[in-house]
Amino acid sequence: MTTPPLLTAREKLLLTLRRRRRGSGFWYGLAIEVIWPFVMAFTRISWSGGERIPRTGGVLLAANHVSMADPIYDVAFTIVNGRMPRFLAKSELWGVPVVKWVLGRGGHIPVYRESARAGDAYRDAVKALERGEVVVFYPEATYTADPDGWPMKAKNGIGRIAMMTGVPVIPIANWGTQDLLPPGGKPRPWPRKRVTVLAGPPVDLSDYIGKPRTRTNLDGATGAIMSAVTKLVGEVRGETPPSIPFDPDARREPSGPPSALGERPAS
Repeated sequence: MTTPPLLTAREKLLLTLRRRRRGSGFWYGLAIEVIWPFVMAFTRISWSGGERIPRTGGVLLAANHVSMADPIYDVAFTIVNGRMPRFLAKSELWGVPVVKWVLGRGGHIPVYRESARAGDAYRDAVKALERGEVVVFYPEATYTADPDGWPMKAKNGIGRIAMMTGVPVIPIANWGTQDLLPPGGKPRPWPRKRVTVLAGPPVDLSDYIGKPRTRTNLDGATGAIMSAVTKLVGEVRGETPPSIPFDPDARREPSGPPSALGERPAS
């Protein structure tokens, strides 16, 4: 598979007219309406594989995470393919004016990290999938810390949810958003950046679905999912991914502020 071609102005117009609007709720829908023109006009978009997202029923979209802008483009990609996505987002955002209305009334799922409510997100995600929703999951739980921007070792929460529900898991590759909005940096909208979103075929989890949720099986399911995501990122970049993903938990030295992806600290 090669990097998908750029959307033309005509294609962007048709997608704008045909994109899904039902099921967003007022505030989530308003946020999409406000942001949509900027997404279409100020970035060079290429995406492919949307037909792999089932049109009905619960679906997990497993995506790599390189920028705060990833959810914006993942929403756009999903709604032009007929589904309305829900996200897991850190609970602190539920205290931000306007944002809390977009998230809370848009059916999104708060994540209470390191608290007695940490398990609520998993239960709420399972319930959403059982209702037939599309849930977007960033298995790394934060922006990648890999110096070259490759997906890093994931938490096994997505493996747990996949094994509990048995829903299709569609891998998603995001690339280019880190140039538009680097982690910890300021927006760089000009010159217009190319942003690519690519969906792959459902991940084969037949070795894990219906099996006991042991640590070995959870790690195996999560590893299979992230392997599929990483392979797609490699296709978008036209490069071979590292054989072993970067493991942030293996780092022992103190870390400073995040640098732009692909930039290494000066020696």
